[in-house]
Amino acid sequence: MVQCSNNLLGILNLFTFLLSIPILSAGIWLGKNAATECERFLDKPIVVIGIFLMFVSIAGLVGACCRVSCLLWLYLCAMFLLILLGFCFTIFAFAVTNRGAGEVLSDRGYKEYRVGDYSNWLQKRVSNAKNWDRIKSCLIYSNVCSSYSSRYATVNVEEFYKTNLNALQSGCCKPSNDCNFTYVGPTNWTKTTGPYTNEDCNVWDNKPGTLCYNCEACKAGLLDNLKNSWKKVAKVNIVFLIFLIIVYSVGCCAFRNNRKRSYY
Repeated sequence: MVQCSNNLLGILNLFTFLLSIPILSAGIWLGKNAATECERFLDKPIVVIGIFLMFVSIAGLVGACCRVSCLLWLYLCAMFLLILLGFCFTIFAFAVTNRGAGEVLSDRGYKEYRVGDYSNWLQKRVSNAKNWDRIKSCLIYSNVCSSYSSRYATVNVEEFYKTNLNALQSGCCKPSNDCNFTYVGPTNWTKTTGPYTNEDCNVWDNKPGTLCYNCEACKAGLLDNLKNSWKKVAKVNIVFLIFLIIVYSVGCCAFRNNRKRSYY
């Protein structure tokens, strides 16, 4: 049993160490070769995760296989902190994503979205103009509306209204249903005379780089997309936490075995 727990912990940490190498390499490569600010935004978190995994796995590997109790103790402290952070993140993710849903429209295949329907924490992510300019540039670069325009270029108005659009397409690539604009194409609408009850109607422009990227509906569409993504991550994180707790338990056994061995 003594040898088994140490060997198992060593094998697990060897795999973790091997996993950290491509993660760290990807972060460094992204930092040097990123073409946009969207990609550069990811390089530092990836590098930090890669370095953390590398050092923790080395501590666990050496501590388990060479029976170095101090390294194993540091490893267990890092694992405990990681489990605690993962647990806090999971609770936080479910808390901030418990509100918000698209509004179902009569005779429409898509929904429309309002920023005020989402949690205050999520609303603050898009309320800052500087933050939104960065997000907007990422949306434009990712061709959200370009691919949408190409896909539905040949549909008529009746077919378009029955289309099941996702939150970003509905919020960023077309005007709000409140505007009652005349449909010409997916990203081409003829404005009616105001005044409008929805401020997004004034913001809309047929230019590919403008469309409704500055609309509140676009921000709401992003929040809905973010909410759904975070819920999925939180569910996956529960499985990851169970795995971490199992590894932590094996590590505790290995640490106890090392301490017992040092007494003989």
